[in-house]
Amino acid sequence: MSRTLSLAELHAGELLKYQAKTLGKLRHRWEIWARPDQLWPSADWRRWVILAGRGWGKTRTGAEAIRAAVDAGVKRIALVGATVADVRDVMIDGESGLLAVFPKHQQPNYQSSKRRVVFHTGAYATIYSSEKPRQLRGPQHEMAWCDELAAWTHLEETWSNLDFGLRLGARPRVIVTTTPRPLDMLKGWVKEAAKVSNGVVITRGRTLDNRANLPPDQLAKWIEAYAGTRLGRQELDGEILPDLEGALFRREWFRYCPEHPKLARVVVAIDPAITTRNDQTGIVVVGRAANQAYVLEALSGHWTPEEWGQIAVDAYRRWRAVTSTKIVAEQNRGGDTIAAVIRSRARGLSIPITEVHAHQGKDVRAEPVAALYEQKRVFHAEKFERLEEQMTTWDPTGQDALRGRRQQKSPNLLDALVYGITELGFHLGAARYVPIQMPKTFSDHT
Repeated sequence: MSRTLSLAELHAGELLKYQAKTLGKLRHRWEIWARPDQLWPSADWRRWVILAGRGWGKTRTGAEAIRAAVDAGVKRIALVGATVADVRDVMIDGESGLLAVFPKHQQPNYQSSKRRVVFHTGAYATIYSSEKPRQLRGPQHEMAWCDELAAWTHLEETWSNLDFGLRLGARPRVIVTTTPRPLDMLKGWVKEAAKVSNGVVITRGRTLDNRANLPPDQLAKWIEAYAGTRLGRQELDGEILPDLEGALFRREWFRYCPEHPKLARVVVAIDPAITTRNDQTGIVVVGRAANQAYVLEALSGHWTPEEWGQIAVDAYRRWRAVTSTKIVAEQNRGGDTIAAVIRSRARGLSIPITEVHAHQGKDVRAEPVAALYEQKRVFHAEKFERLEEQMTTWDPTGQDALRGRRQQKSPNLLDALVYGITELGFHLGAARYVPIQMPKTFSDHT
């Protein structure tokens, strides 16, 4: 038998519904919840660059900026991330992404097959990634949101193509949300922002700025693990760090040459990871012409042996048509699996492999290569940000202490670079580094 609600209970129920409805509306009032530095800048900006630590609220700020632009009448927007998956999983479908910041009656329509997000006003945002910078050639936009720019693979080409396409509307704008790294582009923007009325606004922030919205236990772990370290200054405090004092390599030594001369030899060098969970495998392709070396490709990732084996074999296939090519890999961590992995992916292709043992420390092995860079005898085909970051931030004098505290990952790309250039026959300090030559040629037919 049902009970009739009293007048007081009816009023209480209506009050709860009203409160829920009001809170629902307030949830999407960004001006209430945001910190002042997360709100649209008051200056007449063209480029808003947010350089902040992990967990500061960069994604939410970027998504809310796009929402504000849509409400203001912007029609054509570019969403650019390191990969398409990053754009989808973070910028669009993440906890603080575009689908989360719009109220239900204004929910965007994410059309994955068209790489597009359509908004309630008829405006739409197109998805791009730094992996395919040429997709940005041609399309025009009024606004762009670039996330984690410091992790982009083809940084210069992606940015230039995007910048040339920002030509719709009276005042095209771009917002950049990224954890800072010592990139020339970011450092240049910081200098520009210091000038008067140049349209560049820099917002700096620390992880602790958003402590109210972060799990206290996790925040405490981050502080305990990284406070006072270079990694902590970059990832938590949002600093753009200068080159490390004790690093073997300097940024001013890097030279770039997209077009290389006829190469005499090419080496695909592999530094395999111990595990795929915490370590990355580094693959660097280097070539030699006369007394100069050319870094042609630099790739790294949390890959399984089958994955990095396929990537290495694919690189071998690309370059064997150009000149004599081989694969060299560190045996210390790969054991006998390296040859087996390459053999399994070769698919009838005979591939010469040299396996090396790292008898000496990384600093001893890298010193001759650093000397080549200082002599300006090494050229990069493009700006390999991850490789160059490892080269200029790896301190051989403090590596053991940092590794013991689990605060420094193995510089996989740097190791692969050293193996590759050494294999090319540059003999500076060769007596210090004696590889064990184990030439093996494999084929699926053997």
